[in-house]
Amino acid sequence: MGETIQDSPVEWVASHVRRYLETDGADGGKFHGYDSLLLTTRGRRSGTLRRTALIYGRDGDRYLLVASNGGAARHPAWYLNLCADPQVEVQVGAEKFRGTARTATAEERPGLWQVMTEVFPTYARYQKETEREIPVVVVERV
Repeated sequence: MGETIQDSPVEWVASHVRRYLETDGADGGKFHGYDSLLLTTRGRRSGTLRRTALIYGRDGDRYLLVASNGGAARHPAWYLNLCADPQVEVQVGAEKFRGTARTATAEERPGLWQVMTEVFPTYARYQKETEREIPVVVVERV
Protein backbone atom coordinates (compact mmCIF):
# COMPACT_ATOMS: atom_id res chain seq x y z
CA MET A 1 0.00 0.00 0.00
CA GLY A 2 3.09 2.23 0.25
CA GLU A 3 1.84 4.51 3.04
CA THR A 4 2.69 4.76 6.71
CA ILE A 5 0.89 2.06 8.67
CA GLN A 6 -0.27 2.54 12.24
CA ASP A 7 -0.12 -0.60 14.36
CA SER A 8 -2.74 -1.56 16.90
CA PRO A 9 -3.00 0.83 19.87
CA VAL A 10 -3.22 -2.21 22.16
CA GLU A 11 0.37 -2.68 23.37
CA TRP A 12 0.46 -6.49 23.47
CA VAL A 13 -0.94 -6.61 19.92
CA ALA A 14 1.53 -3.94 18.72
CA SER A 15 4.38 -5.94 20.30
CA HIS A 16 3.18 -9.09 18.51
CA VAL A 17 3.04 -7.16 15.20
CA ARG A 18 6.59 -5.83 15.69
CA ARG A 19 7.97 -9.32 16.36
CA TYR A 20 6.10 -10.67 13.36
CA LEU A 21 7.47 -7.96 11.07
CA GLU A 22 11.05 -8.21 12.37
CA THR A 23 11.17 -11.98 11.74
CA ASP A 24 8.81 -12.38 8.75
CA GLY A 25 6.50 -14.33 11.02
CA ALA A 26 9.13 -16.70 12.44
CA ASP A 27 8.30 -15.09 15.81
CA GLY A 28 4.63 -14.20 15.83
CA GLY A 29 3.43 -16.50 13.06
CA LYS A 30 2.10 -18.62 15.90
CA PHE A 31 0.25 -16.94 18.75
CA HIS A 32 -0.05 -19.27 21.75
CA GLY A 33 0.13 -22.14 19.28
CA TYR A 34 -2.41 -20.74 16.79
CA ASP A 35 -1.56 -19.57 13.27
CA SER A 36 -1.64 -15.79 13.02
CA LEU A 37 -1.39 -13.26 10.24
CA LEU A 38 -1.14 -9.51 9.93
CA LEU A 39 -4.12 -7.64 8.50
CA THR A 40 -3.93 -4.06 7.27
CA THR A 41 -7.15 -2.11 6.74
CA ARG A 42 -7.88 1.54 5.98
CA GLY A 43 -9.43 3.48 8.87
CA ARG A 44 -13.05 4.23 8.00
CA ARG A 45 -12.91 7.75 9.48
CA SER A 46 -9.23 8.67 9.38
CA GLY A 47 -8.19 7.05 6.13
CA THR A 48 -5.03 5.87 7.92
CA LEU A 49 -3.72 2.37 7.25
CA ARG A 50 -4.07 0.25 10.39
CA ARG A 51 -2.46 -3.12 11.11
CA THR A 52 -3.31 -5.83 13.60
CA ALA A 53 -2.45 -9.48 14.22
CA LEU A 54 -5.22 -12.08 14.06
CA ILE A 55 -5.66 -15.82 14.35
CA TYR A 56 -6.73 -17.27 11.03
CA GLY A 57 -8.09 -20.39 9.39
CA ARG A 58 -8.28 -21.55 5.81
CA ASP A 59 -11.05 -22.61 3.48
CA GLY A 60 -9.27 -23.68 0.33
CA ASP A 61 -7.41 -20.62 -0.94
CA ARG A 62 -9.44 -18.28 1.26
CA TYR A 63 -8.31 -16.95 4.63
CA LEU A 64 -10.86 -16.87 7.45
CA LEU A 65 -10.92 -14.38 10.31
CA VAL A 66 -13.31 -13.96 13.23
CA ALA A 67 -14.37 -10.51 14.41
CA SER A 68 -14.77 -11.67 18.01
CA ASN A 69 -13.32 -8.69 19.88
CA GLY A 70 -12.93 -11.11 22.78
CA GLY A 71 -16.72 -11.52 23.04
CA ALA A 72 -17.31 -7.79 23.54
CA ALA A 73 -20.66 -6.23 22.63
CA ARG A 74 -19.05 -4.20 19.81
CA HIS A 75 -17.34 -5.28 16.64
CA PRO A 76 -13.57 -4.71 16.55
CA ALA A 77 -12.35 -1.60 14.70
CA TRP A 78 -10.54 -3.68 12.05
CA TYR A 79 -13.85 -5.29 11.09
CA LEU A 80 -15.68 -1.96 10.84
CA ASN A 81 -12.80 -0.67 8.70
CA LEU A 82 -12.97 -3.51 6.20
CA CYS A 83 -16.76 -3.19 6.00
CA ALA A 84 -16.18 0.41 4.85
CA ASP A 85 -13.27 -0.50 2.54
CA PRO A 86 -12.84 -4.21 1.75
CA GLN A 87 -9.40 -3.81 0.15
CA VAL A 88 -6.86 -5.19 2.64
CA GLU A 89 -3.24 -6.25 2.82
CA VAL A 90 -2.34 -9.54 4.46
CA GLN A 91 0.98 -10.93 5.63
CA VAL A 92 1.29 -14.65 6.34
CA GLY A 93 4.83 -15.42 7.38
CA ALA A 94 7.06 -13.62 4.89
CA GLU A 95 4.38 -13.59 2.18
CA LYS A 96 2.44 -10.38 1.63
CA PHE A 97 -0.56 -10.02 -0.65
CA ARG A 98 -3.55 -7.82 -1.34
CA GLY A 99 -6.99 -9.15 -0.75
CA THR A 100 -10.66 -8.37 -0.69
CA ALA A 101 -12.46 -9.03 2.58
CA ARG A 102 -16.14 -9.64 3.12
CA THR A 103 -18.44 -10.93 5.80
CA ALA A 104 -19.49 -14.53 5.27
CA THR A 105 -23.05 -14.83 4.02
CA ALA A 106 -25.77 -16.28 6.25
CA GLU A 107 -25.65 -19.47 4.17
CA GLU A 108 -21.89 -20.00 4.42
CA ARG A 109 -21.35 -18.76 7.98
CA PRO A 110 -22.32 -21.98 9.86
CA GLY A 111 -19.73 -24.10 8.04
CA LEU A 112 -17.05 -21.43 8.27
CA TRP A 113 -17.86 -20.80 11.93
CA GLN A 114 -17.31 -24.50 12.58
CA VAL A 115 -13.93 -24.34 10.83
CA MET A 116 -12.91 -21.40 12.99
CA THR A 117 -14.13 -22.86 16.29
CA GLU A 118 -12.06 -25.94 15.48
CA VAL A 119 -9.06 -23.65 14.84
CA PHE A 120 -9.63 -21.65 18.05
CA PRO A 121 -12.31 -23.20 20.33
CA THR A 122 -12.50 -20.07 22.52
CA TYR A 123 -14.54 -18.37 19.76
CA ALA A 124 -17.54 -20.51 20.83
CA ARG A 125 -17.28 -19.09 24.36
CA TYR A 126 -16.96 -15.56 23.02
CA GLN A 127 -20.19 -16.05 21.04
CA LYS A 128 -21.98 -17.10 24.23
CA GLU A 129 -20.74 -13.96 25.99
CA THR A 130 -22.26 -11.50 23.52
CA GLU A 131 -25.67 -10.88 22.01
CA ARG A 132 -24.25 -9.90 18.61
CA GLU A 133 -23.56 -12.55 16.02
CA ILE A 134 -19.79 -12.64 15.70
CA PRO A 135 -18.90 -12.24 12.03
CA VAL A 136 -16.70 -14.59 10.08
CA VAL A 137 -14.64 -12.72 7.50
CA VAL A 138 -13.50 -14.25 4.22
CA VAL A 139 -10.37 -12.80 2.61
CA GLU A 140 -9.61 -13.66 -1.00
CA ARG A 141 -6.47 -12.71 -2.91
CA VAL A 142 -6.82 -10.17 -5.69
